[in-house]
Amino acid sequence: MDSEDDMYDKNDVDLSEDFYSEDDDTATASDEDDSEGDDLIMEAAEKPLKPQKENYAILSEADIGELQKKDITVVSDALKISEGSASIILQHHNWSEPNNFIHDTWFCNQEKIRKAVGLPEETTPIPDVTVRIKCRICLEECPRDKPSCGAAVVKEMIKKHVDDDDAISWQKYGRYLVRSYVEAKQNKIKWCPAPGCDYAVKFDIGRIGTSGISNDVKCDCSYGFCWSCAEEAHRPVDCATVAKWILKNSAESENTNWILVNSKPCPKCKRPIEKNHGCMHMTCTPPCNFQFCWLCLGAWSEHGERTGGHYACNRYETAKQNGAYEVTERQREMAKNSLERYTYYYERWAANQKSRQKALADLHQMQAVQLDQIREKQCQIHGQVMFIIDAWKQIVECRRVLKWTYAYAYYLPEREHVKREFFEYLQGEAESGLERLHQCAEKELEIYLNEGLSKEFDEFRTKLAGLTSVTKNYFENLVQALENNLEDVDSKGGCSKVAGAGSKSFGEGCSKAST
Repeated sequence: MDSEDDMYDKNDVDLSEDFYSEDDDTATASDEDDSEGDDLIMEAAEKPLKPQKENYAILSEADIGELQKKDITVVSDALKISEGSASIILQHHNWSEPNNFIHDTWFCNQEKIRKAVGLPEETTPIPDVTVRIKCRICLEECPRDKPSCGAAVVKEMIKKHVDDDDAISWQKYGRYLVRSYVEAKQNKIKWCPAPGCDYAVKFDIGRIGTSGISNDVKCDCSYGFCWSCAEEAHRPVDCATVAKWILKNSAESENTNWILVNSKPCPKCKRPIEKNHGCMHMTCTPPCNFQFCWLCLGAWSEHGERTGGHYACNRYETAKQNGAYEVTERQREMAKNSLERYTYYYERWAANQKSRQKALADLHQMQAVQLDQIREKQCQIHGQVMFIIDAWKQIVECRRVLKWTYAYAYYLPEREHVKREFFEYLQGEAESGLERLHQCAEKELEIYLNEGLSKEFDEFRTKLAGLTSVTKNYFENLVQALENNLEDVDSKGGCSKVAGAGSKSFGEGCSKAST
């Protein structure tokens, strides 16, 4: 989990287990194998974590301009040319690293480079012309409004001829240079993908894959994204899984499954028809208007009391016993199971996304208005109420992580029983901790916001800070386990059972996020 937000360490506050622990619903394993399996999973789950290391820097346009100016100055000083000429040369070579360019490119191909970029001789002064311009490359004169030579228009020339009233054009030129610099260094610097954001991120790509290093970055505009794929931040799920999940959410495959499960084609026009209530007598929509039996798809004119009436079909039952519908029913059952499984994980993924958006709005409201109200009502200094902001930041981050764990679970093979049990245990512990923290920050905090001075506020501070710390620890364990592909269990040789409050099977024991 990213560590840009300073959170309380659980050793910083004196906590009672009542603040963050629940009654243990787990029954004691009756045999030695089960007990051993539990010990293996608990040992892996409680493995100490290494802190997240920062491996990026947020840059404003001014910061990028400074980096660009340093590169230009290096080339300008080394080659004894103007900064404008140095800028043209570097831009032509995709803003290569200046020292490498000088030693590996310039001195080997100086004349060729000058000709390619249209670099003027530095000893020739920039003429002060009004009507005709003499090209410093071809020495021909041409109308000022129709220059056709290959000489580069350097920065100094532009600045000399830009009027004081045309400062906007000069600023546009400067922004163009800055953006060309970033776009040429996409392996090191990228623009934040958030709409309207002008910040860029400089990433230490040499540390990708290093222990404790994440591809997720958080811009100063508060948007988090993945450096590698530019999608929203999705640690601990890898980019390939995220791409598959996003594609699946937008693909037509699940719509096809839904149609297969919930509808049947009209025997005449083949349009899909959904039956949501009523008898077996179906009538297709105009202009078809064909009437048929929902069960056997035969013409309704051939049905009546002798075939079972309006709510049954003897023909269907007889044909079914003879295996006539075996292939069709199998396809419908497989589609139903696939659809139910996808729906299960998607609903929880979407619910946590919605809950995160609500928590983010609550965080902004707390920072803008409510924090000062609480501080005044409870007679606290600013630093004594920042634990509330820490809690909400933790909630926002944990909702993001929890959301993506459901995408991870969808692609976790069913045959990986031990890994799945270990994952469900860690996810359950993390989710339970998050629900307790969210409940405390959302509901219990209202007491101190809506009422006057309370003697219990110090106790509330200890409780909320403790829940924040413990929840952070739960999620860090979950994140590390998934980034290690749940190898902590495999390295122990596997285990057959999981006994824990967080363990749950598909379809049960996993609550949706509160909104």
